[in-house]
Amino acid sequence: MSVTWTQFRRARRRSRQAWLVLAATGLALLGGAAWFFVAGQFGAAESPATGPSEAPVLAGGWMKAVVAVRAVPAGSAAGVLDTLAVKGRAPKDTYDRSAFGQAWLDVDRNGCDTRNDILRRDLAAVEFVRGSRCQVAGGNFQEPYTGRMMAFRRGAETSAAVQIDHVVALGDAWQKGAQQLTAGQREHLANDPLNLIAVDGPANQDKSASDAATWLPPNKAFRCHYVARQISVKAAYRLWVTVAEKEAMKRILGSCPRQQTIVPRPGR
Repeated sequence: MSVTWTQFRRARRRSRQAWLVLAATGLALLGGAAWFFVAGQFGAAESPATGPSEAPVLAGGWMKAVVAVRAVPAGSAAGVLDTLAVKGRAPKDTYDRSAFGQAWLDVDRNGCDTRNDILRRDLAAVEFVRGSRCQVAGGNFQEPYTGRMMAFRRGAETSAAVQIDHVVALGDAWQKGAQQLTAGQREHLANDPLNLIAVDGPANQDKSASDAATWLPPNKAFRCHYVARQISVKAAYRLWVTVAEKEAMKRILGSCPRQQTIVPRPGR
């Protein structure tokens, strides 16, 4: 009888250990997913105060930095927001997409157009069109605006499901300082990897030319990075913000006070 009881206790102990292992594995997977979205793919939502957050701006070996009007100031996103001019919107009736140059130029002169550069940077398991080293045929990624896993497949009826969004919309930029930029500077703004991310097509259409006061990503976990990236772009190209826009940005950054600006770095 004593042997049977001992065996029972050992079996129960092993069962508890197995459940603990399963629980720990589940937590690790959840933590890994959170890291990928918050720290792996798009940089830390709250970076240490010692430096700017990492972000997928440049990819080492094949992407080159685009020259902005000035370098992105490193430091607190909220602090840099306070340095941006606050003004009303300029008239929009003179806006024309062509003022920012031909769409998807090869501004960094790496031999590939900007759209394919961003797809290659943001997607995982990238496949290329046969015979091309630039044209992305497919891949998958954790889409930032919705937080869903998505697949991209090149095709007349499928390509639009994944679009390349200007984080600071060109229409918004036009009304907030871009009219004063040179034609070359506007081309750079439209093709700067800092201002571009691959996103869900319908979400991008919903955003349109909105600023942070009128549209934010449905995925709340991405909002701190999104706002910090807008601030970084506006600082780099000397664009201004409206009163309502600044208030919306400050409200978002209030939930992540250590959020840093997004500074392009070699190899990132």
